[in-house]
Amino acid sequence: MENFKQLGISPNFIKGLAELNIVEPTEIQREVIPLLLNDSIDLVGQAHTGTGKTAAYGLPLLHRINPKLASVQALVLCPTRELSQQVKKQLFKFTKYTDKIFCEAVFGGAQIELQIRALSRPTHVLVATPGRLIDLVKRKAIDLSHVRMIVLDEADEMLSMGFKNELDEILSFLASAESKWLFSATIPLEIKRIVDEHLSSNAHRIEISGRNVVNKNISHQFVIADEIDKLAVVLQFLKSRPKERGVVFCKTKLATQKLAKQLIAKNISADGIHGDLKQKERDKVMRGFKNGQLRLLVATDLAARGIDIDSLAFVLHYQLPDKEEYYTHRSGRTARAGKDGLSLAIVSTREMKQLRYFEKKLGIAFSQIR
Repeated sequence: MENFKQLGISPNFIKGLAELNIVEPTEIQREVIPLLLNDSIDLVGQAHTGTGKTAAYGLPLLHRINPKLASVQALVLCPTRELSQQVKKQLFKFTKYTDKIFCEAVFGGAQIELQIRALSRPTHVLVATPGRLIDLVKRKAIDLSHVRMIVLDEADEMLSMGFKNELDEILSFLASAESKWLFSATIPLEIKRIVDEHLSSNAHRIEISGRNVVNKNISHQFVIADEIDKLAVVLQFLKSRPKERGVVFCKTKLATQKLAKQLIAKNISADGIHGDLKQKERDKVMRGFKNGQLRLLVATDLAARGIDIDSLAFVLHYQLPDKEEYYTHRSGRTARAGKDGLSLAIVSTREMKQLRYFEKKLGIAFSQIR
């Protein structure tokens, strides 16, 4: 088993990683880091959320920044505001003991003037959502002429959120960048097209199989309940664990809104986030959850991208997701930083087939609670 030193990561970065409790490289980090550290290459990495891909691309990217040049040398594109903030925060933490490398995040839903002001300071790494980046380029608020590395993080999510044209535009005006690294949980046809059009024909391809994705510290359990009884099951579960906090996942905005209202009516300190919320409202809910005012967050899959809170004891699946990578992403909200966590699915008999499918696909075993 290789460690970060053997992969070529410098001691100053290793010191920062150790403080974050990142000691043993994950599979994708072992595969990707040596490739990206030394060569200007294009890479397609297929890996789910929770596999450690931010460090897999982030560490080589930071190694290749020249801190003495006060220009944007690397660009990371993310689907959501939350993920871009999280990536920026993580890159910043990696550099605690290195020469100063400045990272900035820009995204829609926030005041563009404040972001323009922030970009007037030296910035080496820019983390951005595609729409906001194009706005800033059109306003000539940012100079990307020195960008040598581009990362597309969660590329399939960016496409499913309708950023296809923006990605084409950005990759076209940065065609001369020497390294383009694309990471995606799935590789649908549209991603293949982006790869064929914008990455070199001999791009490296790394695929991390789903079996190694799910955090070993998560206990997967299920309870069978009819739709009408699911709320009672949630309330009973919360009563049995009075001090613990977690996230409840629903499939639709409507179900999220309804469940959040029902929980609030039962005096549970909960709130919901979903795609219909304005950014201001969403930030308010996330603030309340992060600072502990809220015990429970009810969320849709997309709204929960980039939630990174250490002390979550459990994840509840009020409705099962359609795709196994969503199950992995949901479960990955708990058992962070080496702690144990619980992922509990509340399923109707109709949903049992989906549960068995996840077991097979992800190599996990669910135990039933009666």
